[in-house]
Amino acid sequence: VEEVGVDAARYSLIRYPVDTPLTLEIDLLTSHTNDNPVFYVQYAHARISSVLKTAKEKNIDWLKNNFKPEVLNTSQETDLLTALSEFPRIVTTSAQLRQPHRVARYLEELATFYHSFYAACRVLPQVDESPTDETFARLMLCDATRQVLANGLELLGVSSPQRM
Repeated sequence: VEEVGVDAARYSLIRYPVDTPLTLEIDLLTSHTNDNPVFYVQYAHARISSVLKTAKEKNIDWLKNNFKPEVLNTSQETDLLTALSEFPRIVTTSAQLRQPHRVARYLEELATFYHSFYAACRVLPQVDESPTDETFARLMLCDATRQVLANGLELLGVSSPQRM
């Protein structure tokens, strides 16, 4: 635990079914790359936190607007929305079966969907642009993703950093 940190150790132990042989790769768990699952999930949370902080600094208040899902029409947006809708079922199933690895694996998938969304869709307007319904909807999608990541990490006893 001293070498890799509490979050990496806990997450690594939780992300596998209890009946699976476990091999901890210390080098992987200490790396700050997308190959490290706990880093990947925490980085998604930190990235979203940064986007939302920037939006606040630009006085973009996405919470005062109504969510208009009809403006979210890219496959990345749809995939992310669908993944978010799965969270309650994943948590329930994980609790009923006493299989916390389901939550960990779900968070990894959600982080993948978020990173794909972020790469494909501009969330914040350019300097000379005003926020649009699409901007507000994308910020709400980011905020929902951040909340689900934070809730999932909390269930696993892992921190959700605001920045990395």
